[in-house]
Amino acid sequence: MPDLNSEEPENWLNNYGDMLYRYALLRVRLEATAEDLVQETLLAGFQSFEKFDGKSSVRTWLMGILKHKIIDFFRKNRHEKISLNDSGLGEDLLAYQFDEEGHWKTDLVEWKTPDQNLSDKQFQLIFQQCLSRLPKKMLDLFMLRTIEGVSSEDCCEILGFGSNNQLWVALSRTRMKLRSCLDIQWFGKN
Repeated sequence: MPDLNSEEPENWLNNYGDMLYRYALLRVRLEATAEDLVQETLLAGFQSFEKFDGKSSVRTWLMGILKHKIIDFFRKNRHEKISLNDSGLGEDLLAYQFDEEGHWKTDLVEWKTPDQNLSDKQFQLIFQQCLSRLPKKMLDLFMLRTIEGVSSEDCCEILGFGSNNQLWVALSRTRMKLRSCLDIQWFGKN
């Protein structure tokens, strides 16, 4: 049983609310939904605090609850399936970037290492803007598979893909759309 004096549930909102909210907002992009997910997380934590064994910090434990709440949110909203021809997911996204022989029409921009870009605050802002321009289901897929590391099988179930192949095609097109935005918004400015 955890030390109730150091991590009292009535202090969780003050101690962890902002962190949980930022995490949820980054993933679901809707303020009201992020707020609801944080409330549900805190309520679930409060209701099951007796079962908390103290093997991790309360912060880590609450973050785990929130991650499950986010996955449940995506699972509940999976009826909005990705159409591969909607919002730039169609063949036109890829077609203009390659010549008849399958080579890139334009030179690939030399990107810094991922660590260098991620530490650049201006890059982070542009990256967030590019993410916000993705259609909702493309963003959901990118966040679950790439950021959260949810398995392909679970992503198929959560987002309603019929097969791993459909998921991989949609994920590839999502990454291409994100890359195209970064090429224009970030690398085109250098």
